Amino acid sequence: MQGTAETVDRTDRTEKTEKTENADRTANTDRTANTDRTANTDRTENAESTVRRVPILIVGGSLVGLSTSMFLSRQGIGHLLVEKHAGTSTHPRGRGINVRSMELFRRAGVDGDIRDAAAVLSGNHGILQAGSLTGDDQEWLFREIDPGGGLARISPSSWCLCSQNDIEPVLMARSREAGAELRFSTELLSFEQDATGVTALVKDRLSGEHTTVRADYLVAADGPRSPVREQLGIGQSGNGELFHNVSMTFTSQQLIGIVGDRRFIVCYLTKPGADGALLPVDNRERWVFHAPWHPELGETLEEFTDERCREHIRRAVGAPDLDVEITGMAPWHAAERVARRYSAGRVFLAGDSAHEMSPTGAFGSNTGIQDAHNLAWKLTAVLKGWAGQGLLDTYGEERLPVAKATGERASARSAEHAHPGYAAPLTPGGRRGGVLTVAMGYGYPGGAVIGVDPGRPVVPERMRLSGEPGTRAPHLWVRRDGERLSTLDLYERSMVLLCGEGAVWRDAAHKAAVRLSVPLDVYAIGDGPLADLVPEEGCDWTGTHGTTAEGALLVRPDGFVAWRSAGGALDAERAVAEALVEVLRLR
Repeated sequence: MQGTAETVDRTDRTEKTEKTENADRTANTDRTANTDRTANTDRTENAESTVRRVPILIVGGSLVGLSTSMFLSRQGIGHLLVEKHAGTSTHPRGRGINVRSMELFRRAGVDGDIRDAAAVLSGNHGILQAGSLTGDDQEWLFREIDPGGGLARISPSSWCLCSQNDIEPVLMARSREAGAELRFSTELLSFEQDATGVTALVKDRLSGEHTTVRADYLVAADGPRSPVREQLGIGQSGNGELFHNVSMTFTSQQLIGIVGDRRFIVCYLTKPGADGALLPVDNRERWVFHAPWHPELGETLEEFTDERCREHIRRAVGAPDLDVEITGMAPWHAAERVARRYSAGRVFLAGDSAHEMSPTGAFGSNTGIQDAHNLAWKLTAVLKGWAGQGLLDTYGEERLPVAKATGERASARSAEHAHPGYAAPLTPGGRRGGVLTVAMGYGYPGGAVIGVDPGRPVVPERMRLSGEPGTRAPHLWVRRDGERLSTLDLYERSMVLLCGEGAVWRDAAHKAAVRLSVPLDVYAIGDGPLADLVPEEGCDWTGTHGTTAEGALLVRPDGFVAWRSAGGALDAERAVAEALVEVLRLR
């Protein structure tokens, strides 16, 4: 969910300070994890402060920062994450993990834990729009996320309705299990960079201890008001602020009786003067309500008293005597902005620091997760020496256009759904592509890819995942040594070359990879004795991947096709070597 949201506990609202708020959130942390547990790090001390040496410093421990940490941990890359708050998010926000993000979490082996954390809402589908929940003016904008089950043909994964406060502890636990060092209640005070690294000063907000961190790279996942982005002097483009909401958490035991069997993801309530968005938290008594807030008209947060909030919810629902107990409040701001560049030297932006989007469709959080994955494999390749420094330049080259196109679609969707407080016209160009096409059908017109039409749209009108370079590689069920897996499960820690059984590519690719010292897994696909992967009956791997039995595809660790050959080659070793050199910027 875009925008900032700090939860205020109404039972102690007048006395809560920043320090006590951080103390309240320590339940989601483990102070012992602040010990030195990260691989590939070193610690030295001087008279003034502790010095930590790490390959990567991550600033920000929310959804994108924790995703970056987990993806790097999977690659065995040591890092330190610092987060100024005492723990993970406690406010239900940013719900909705899309199919592409769940594919990445599946490959990381954490998708099951995420689904377990979201189990209470696993039966909720669709978006309802209504004048009230007690009247007759109700319309489903859509009833099912995947009507007809067609998604299974293109992905081994599915959507997951998991809120940020539920997924963050899962990612945190997985990172720590892998040895990552995560320091909560720790803020970045300053940083500077030179030709060989970044030197940062961080402060433990509980002990007051200062630590100097020397890192090869810094990843800034520090939110929409990113101090790192500001220090770098990176500007933003886009339509700016779109609308403002106040998010209220509340309990009501009677509301589920009114909702009945309408298990929606969100219900947009449109009654004039009582509009808002209602979201279930546990399908029993815990709820969230987003009400419009107009600071541009002089409206202050202090005007949102408990009594006003209760009455607003009652009018919106259409139940004047509804039991409502307000338990928390969090103002947030929706905007459409994209950083003009995603890096400066050895510092990279990810998530909200790089882009802000309207929350409708959960595009912003998912774009951030996919930023993290794109950046993590590239940092890994450079740090491990099998890619040139120029590969890191392709991070922004690829991800910035995706954020721009996705942000336009998110704004258009907010207008289509009449999101409370948003009355802006549709963003020009924002209608291109449906939700699924935007979520996983986007492509990279440039970057670490070969043979792409630079004029192709980032988000096409219709999704077509057919092995075209610059797009997510196709999903195909295969068997390897009797085990059933998706071809998408092959892509994570190395480059991968797919070819036909008996084609010229297998031995040639191995030789090219050895010569270049590039990790490359080669899989021959077929149903004969020389096949590494056997497609399930009725599956045509060549048709799915847009090649022939004599052809080959080179796929990146993030599952995007880097290069494709429709047929054989007179010098296959040279062809593969040239592709690796160009994609990985080894020149």
